[in-house]
Amino acid sequence: MNRDQPATTRRTVLRSLSVAAPVGVLAVTGSALADTADRVPAGRIPEDLIPGGAYDRFVAQLAAQDRFSGTVLLSHRGRPVLSRAYGMADKERSVPNRTDTIFALASASKPFTALAVLQLAQQGKIDCYGTLGAYLPGFPAAIADTVTVHHLLTHTSGMGDLLNNSEFLEKVGTWTGADEVTTELVKIIQKQPLEFAPGTSNRYSNNGYDTLGAIVAAVSGQSFYEYVRQHIFAPAGMTRSDFYTRPQWLTDERIAHPYTLNPSGQRIDAVRAGEGAARMFIGTGGGNAFSTGSDLVRFAQALQGGQLLNPAYTELFMNAKLPMRPRGAAVPGVRSFMAYGATAPIVNNHQLLTHGGGAAGESTNWTIYRDLNWCGVILSNYDQIDLTAIIDKERTPLCGPRKGI
Repeated sequence: MNRDQPATTRRTVLRSLSVAAPVGVLAVTGSALADTADRVPAGRIPEDLIPGGAYDRFVAQLAAQDRFSGTVLLSHRGRPVLSRAYGMADKERSVPNRTDTIFALASASKPFTALAVLQLAQQGKIDCYGTLGAYLPGFPAAIADTVTVHHLLTHTSGMGDLLNNSEFLEKVGTWTGADEVTTELVKIIQKQPLEFAPGTSNRYSNNGYDTLGAIVAAVSGQSFYEYVRQHIFAPAGMTRSDFYTRPQWLTDERIAHPYTLNPSGQRIDAVRAGEGAARMFIGTGGGNAFSTGSDLVRFAQALQGGQLLNPAYTELFMNAKLPMRPRGAAVPGVRSFMAYGATAPIVNNHQLLTHGGGAAGESTNWTIYRDLNWCGVILSNYDQIDLTAIIDKERTPLCGPRKGI
């Protein structure tokens, strides 16, 4: 039996309740759970989120229209309530997506980087208000002496984004090893001036998180990748999660290939075609770890259960650090804040911790509903999907409709 599949008893329960799978489901394990009477109080599972409910039907309709490919997972108290898989992991080899398929997370893996930093801070090896120059050599004094770890963690460092850097775009496809990726990235980042004085503004920065990954390696004495494997993935029981390399992405049938929408409207395999800057040899502190829906639920449980940080540092990691201005019009009932590595919005007086990601052929999001004991995961190997609409269908039954406050 696959390690991510639920026990036979769950499948038996599901069959006994005659829950029909929606049209278009290619792989559904018994985690599309209906009988929760022995696990949670009556009425705690919103009807919209059970198998066959409004959320389930909405995602199935998108998949039927080829507007979604991937997996969705909803869990309550660590137990699956709804688990679905749609589309193909590898169209060339006719491999379908399954509920345990591994997906590239894009920026949705940034919280792993922040968590690694907080673990080292808990050990007294990193000071969140220590300056960058105390941990990494080679940065100009104007950056080394003014940018702090806290600035990097909260996207307030003033650093820019390599995705807009011509040298990075020219070289990214030439790197062939994990150490080379880390070394060469830092060299390029060190040449870029700050875009604003540290602490005076908030602007999303991949450079900042790539730098944090390098700090983790320098302080821990391990590669960033080995550190995350040993101190985050392993203790959380995330058995399928890793920073897989591009060769592994091409050959391992457990990993979904990313399909990007080109200008002619066709879906192109971005890892085989080499399209997009995200197709480097391996991910970084800035993103593109790989995971599954089940593993991300395990991460949520381990984090909230104190398996990754002690209680004080768990709160430091998850709590709001600064308000975030909405990019567009303010959403009624929602107030957005930045935590360390993730956003920590308050939605109709409910505490959330969430992060999304997007790249060529990648659209991802996971949300921990802290005071509701829920977790929602959306992993897609399509880009340009209506991820916001899917999240809203997940969030509204739990937090309530948008309303003025």
